[in-house]
Amino acid sequence: QVQLVESGGGLVQAGGSLRLSCAASGRTLSISSYGMGWFRQAPGKEREFVASISRSGGSTYYTDSVKGRFTISRDNAKNTVDLQMNSLKPEDTAVYYCAQGRSIAYGVRINDYVYWGQGTQVTVSS
Repeated sequence: QVQLVESGGGLVQAGGSLRLSCAASGRTLSISSYGMGWFRQAPGKEREFVASISRSGGSTYYTDSVKGRFTISRDNAKNTVDLQMNSLKPEDTAVYYCAQGRSIAYGVRINDYVYWGQGTQVTVSS
C-alpha cells in the first residue's frame, strides 16, 4: 500500500505563490519507478489534470491554464514531488491532489493514476 500526503496548501492573495509538496511512504517501491501527477478539483467541478512528471524528472507536462506559472519537480531520493505555483489566480482555487501513476507513463487522465493523496486546499483571494 502506498500513502501519498500533500502539504503546503493555504490562503493566498491573487498574484502570490505557494509550493505544494507530496510525500510518498508505505510498503512500496520508490516512486522513482513511476510517473507522478498533480490534479485539482474545484467546488462543483470535476477533478482535472494540472501537471505531470516522468520518472527521471526530465520530462514534464502541464495543462494550458497553468503553463508558465506552475512548475512540477521531484526528488526521488526523498520520495517527494512538488508543485511550485506562482502568479496564482482566483480560478486556481481548488483541492489539489498528488497521484502516482500505474506505470512509467505520466498521463493526463485520472485513470492513468492508481494511488491518490487526500488533497490539500488552495484558496486564492481576489
